[in-house]
Amino acid sequence: MHAVDCIDCAADASVVGAVNEGIDVAASIVPEVQRPWVMISVNDDCRDLHFRKAGFDPEDCPPDCSKPCEKVCPADAISLEHSMVGGEHTGSDPLRGKYEGGVITERCYGCGRCLPVCPYDRIRAVSYVRDPTMTAELLKSNDVDAIEIHTTGKGTDMFNTLWDSLSGSINNVKLVAVSLPNIGESTADLMNAMYIIMESQFKGYNLWQLDGRPMSGDIGRGATRETVSFATHVASMSERPPGFYQLAGGTNSYTIDCLKKAGLFQSISVAGTAASEIASSHQALIGGIAYGGYARKIVGRALRKIPEQFGRVRIEDHPDHLLEALQEAMSLIGPVKDYNPVLPSLSHDTS
Repeated sequence: MHAVDCIDCAADASVVGAVNEGIDVAASIVPEVQRPWVMISVNDDCRDLHFRKAGFDPEDCPPDCSKPCEKVCPADAISLEHSMVGGEHTGSDPLRGKYEGGVITERCYGCGRCLPVCPYDRIRAVSYVRDPTMTAELLKSNDVDAIEIHTTGKGTDMFNTLWDSLSGSINNVKLVAVSLPNIGESTADLMNAMYIIMESQFKGYNLWQLDGRPMSGDIGRGATRETVSFATHVASMSERPPGFYQLAGGTNSYTIDCLKKAGLFQSISVAGTAASEIASSHQALIGGIAYGGYARKIVGRALRKIPEQFGRVRIEDHPDHLLEALQEAMSLIGPVKDYNPVLPSLSHDTS
């Protein structure tokens, strides 16, 4: 399998359409970069942390709350403002009136940072499962290249049920990734059982995503140590199933260095480049890294400058900001793939 990038998104036709439109725009600005595959994510169990949203009624918030949820949200998905009382804004007197706003559902990706910080315990997690019938129809379109199935590791019954519902359309995609947590000594048995379920029907590539510490990549070095520990555990398995392996959950700028120290890093050659560093250990297992929350954090720094400076505009009208965000992204995936393309330098008149 050639080294590819995947952009992971919700299994929703409108979201997939927006992602492909965004890729088209980016490709028109930076045609040198290889087009990524579009991957949709589904879950077999509503208990999966990746398939939840925060929710609360802002009218239940005490008017003098310091709004720690708003401060801690990495996606800026919580917005609380004092409402008008008697035609006057209450911002100068927080004891009057009430809050309005709340969670901006489209931005929330379920990290859970807000849940423990609410001093009044008013925030709840709203979980959901993607509709497998709609997912099966989406797989039949030409807009999707891959699918990622998140499983909680609580057995194979729900995974098997989901797989059966997708089996009629699963071979329309090139890659099936299974994302799972570390469940200790039974991890290998679970993976092999799922591989047997998939093997008879799917003819494409399969990938195992080792989700060491879900939704924690933007926390720091400690999060990635837990993720690499999971990879070390899998590398020691004598009966692990076939397929490609990548890390997720707790992945950040420290991950590759930690993988190198563990003898698990394997850079991947990309057409037109030379792989300058291949781990010599026979355990060089990890060939890819999924950057989630951490990627949102660093790329978002560049993209947030657009609305701050210009209001709500199109990214194609401000390509310099896209290139800045792309440079941030390359700082993550470049070392994984030994890939460092020369990006164009664009000037944009903002006067």
